[in-house]
Order: sequence, then structure tokens, then C-alpha cells
Amino acid sequence: MERLPQYLKRGIIDTEKTKKVRHILKDNCLNTVCEAARCPNKSECYAKNTATFLIMGNNCTRNCRFCNINCAKPQELNPLEPNKVAKAVKDLNLNYAVITSVTRDDLPDGGAEHFSKVIYEIKNLTPDVKVEVLTPDFKGNKNSINTVIKAKPDVFNHNIETVPSLYKTARPQADYKRSLEFLEYIKKTSDILTKTGLMVGLGETKEELIKVFEDLVKINCDIVTIGQYIQPTKQHLPVKKYYEPKEYDELALIAKQLGIKHTFFSPLTRSSYKAFDVFNEN
Repeated sequence: MERLPQYLKRGIIDTEKTKKVRHILKDNCLNTVCEAARCPNKSECYAKNTATFLIMGNNCTRNCRFCNINCAKPQELNPLEPNKVAKAVKDLNLNYAVITSVTRDDLPDGGAEHFSKVIYEIKNLTPDVKVEVLTPDFKGNKNSINTVIKAKPDVFNHNIETVPSLYKTARPQADYKRSLEFLEYIKKTSDILTKTGLMVGLGETKEELIKVFEDLVKINCDIVTIGQYIQPTKQHLPVKKYYEPKEYDELALIAKQLGIKHTFFSPLTRSSYKAFDVFNEN
């Protein structure tokens, strides 16, 4: 594995706040994508009393070649999890909660009802907390999308992840057109803010990224994030390019000129990184 550029390295932060976050998560037997996906921003977010909750277990039914989350037989859904997440949100004194999940193609609704229960529990226990969900594609099932929409998250996020030409390599069980239609359907049927994210460094071209921006403008996607792909292990896809910080600025300018309302592009940006700040700018 190639050595990381200095601007992608993050030091370990261990304070009373980070210990508190880990303690609350452990007490409630909760998973976070921060841990499962080896997020480089974990320590910074924990220090700010934030975490992205990973619901429905930590085994995924898909095997995307960029992702560090296990592909294995999924666990049974825990009916107590929605309340546990809501309790952790309250105990952490959050003003913004991000909820994501592994992909659960084994479930008839892809886990949409479980997402909705988590949203309802958070809103019931802490009504002022804003909730962002980052969901899988539910295989494009509109009934599942409607289930989540009815729970009224403040932001509905679904990641495009990469350019169409790399789908077969990076995420063969997903479909670019289906993901676009997923985001478009949310905008057409609700007033919820939509959000999506991409990784760069897998071999995409600038022209391909511009075409994705154009596609996202057509479906009125409100928020777009881009960050550097970092190879989790030697078994995952190798990095083809490390983008320089100035290249993110250039891409952000192009995206805004094309009509993307809000962009958050930087080397260490991840889909839920500084999500509250991004939400407040809308």
C-alpha cells in the first residue's frame, strides 16, 4: 500500500470527550461507521461529541471493493436499537444526528422501517435534534423510500460513491442510474434536503466527475460531498491518484458553476463529516 501524503494524516486525539463518546456507545451496544469504516476523522468527531450511528448490525450483504465493512451473513434486527440510538443521541447532547446502515438486501424493505423507527425515536426523545439519514438504495423500492420520507428526516442522503464507469469494479451490486433515480424521487415527492457523496482517486477522470455533477444538477440534489479514497487494506482497490487540496477547490468551483447548491470537497471529507455545519449553510 502506498504511503499517505502528509495532508491525509490525522493524529490520535484522546480526551475526556472522546472517552465519553466511546463509553456511551459501548453502554448501548451501538456500532458506528466511524469504527467500522476506519474513518480518518473519528477522533475529531468524537472530540466534538458526534458520531455516525451504524444501525442494523455491522455485516453487509454487499461486497463493495472500496469499503472496510464486513460482507457476511447479517445479524437479526435488534428491536431495541432505535431506542438505544435515541438514548445515545440524548446522552451525547447532540444537536445533529447522522444515521447510516449496512446494506440489508436480505430484508424485504431493505431496512427502511428500521430507519423510520430510529428517526421517530430520536424525534420523540429529543424533538429539537436534526436527523440526517444515509441509506442504501433499497434496490430502488419506492415503498421503502416512502417509509423513510414519512418519518421526516431533515436530510436524506444516498451516496453515488463513484462515476458510472467504475461501478462494475468498485460496487458491482449497485447501479448508477438507480441511485440517481433514488435521489430524484425524494426531491419530487418531498421537501427534504437531498445529499450525496463521492470518493475520488479510483481512476475516474475530471470529465467523468463533471458529467456526474451535471446529472446531480438535473435531479436538484442539494448537497454534494467529495473526499479522497483511502485504501483500507491490501485486499481492497488500490488508490490510483491522491488529489491535491487545490484540486478539490477547482472541482468545487466547477460544481457550483454548474448549479450544485452546496459543496463540501476536501481530502478528508466523508459523507457525514461536519454534517451539521453543512446543513446550517443551507
